[in-house]
Amino acid sequence: MTDAILLLAINFAGLLAVILFLWGVAVTIRDVSFIDAFWAFGMVLLAWGTAWQTGVGAPHAKLLLGLTTLWGLRLAIHLSIRWARDGEDLRYRKILAHRMEKHKWSWAKAALLTVFLTQAPLLFLTCLPAQIGIWAGANAPQDIGVFGWLGAAAALAGIAFESIGDAQLDVFRKDPANKGRVLDTGLWRYTRHPNYFGDALTWWGIWLVVLDLGWGPALASVIGPVFLAFTLTRWSGKALLEKGLHKTRPDYAAYVKRTSGFIPWPPKTKA
Repeated sequence: MTDAILLLAINFAGLLAVILFLWGVAVTIRDVSFIDAFWAFGMVLLAWGTAWQTGVGAPHAKLLLGLTTLWGLRLAIHLSIRWARDGEDLRYRKILAHRMEKHKWSWAKAALLTVFLTQAPLLFLTCLPAQIGIWAGANAPQDIGVFGWLGAAAALAGIAFESIGDAQLDVFRKDPANKGRVLDTGLWRYTRHPNYFGDALTWWGIWLVVLDLGWGPALASVIGPVFLAFTLTRWSGKALLEKGLHKTRPDYAAYVKRTSGFIPWPPKTKA
């Protein structure tokens, strides 16, 4: 366990160094929006940092590293392209402006304390299944069992679900005729947030791979998917996004009434 604590400490120190560098970049360009893309890529860095320290010869370590990398690179690339195309996320501009006014902070201080130093521990926490799982797999190599394969299937299904949902939303947004309208076809017909659901499914799947290694690593890392699910459904994900959509999309209230908020489900029909 001492080895695991040291490994996690090294990972966190490395993550913090990268986060502070990115804060410097943000201050230079006066935009923090790219942090969304780093949220995913940062987990890839943590997984590879763990693998570099432990090795990836064991089956579970290879599987966890592969799943985390596939999920993280796909999402990081998608969000980077969106940021390059759409520019600054107005939600971050409003959040920073509020903190600057409330606390009399400079833009740089607001960005550091509100965004970057907040993201680092939360990112680290969410990625615990990959970090602890790769460490545990390397220290107790064994064949992948039922939970491992079920977890891999769930993670791949989550990645596919999220990818399809993102692609459908991109196509919808590119059509000028859809401005101000609500996307309610494809996967968006069954859940208002296929991308968030895909994220949660992916990380619960990764956790199942860790469970395949034993209850010790699983219990030590379960806070990761639990926290992610809470964030996506109750905190900064679904709740924050829908608050704005109710104001900008006239048909969104009706969409909410007939469509599942998270877990995919057939839409409600009018009585």
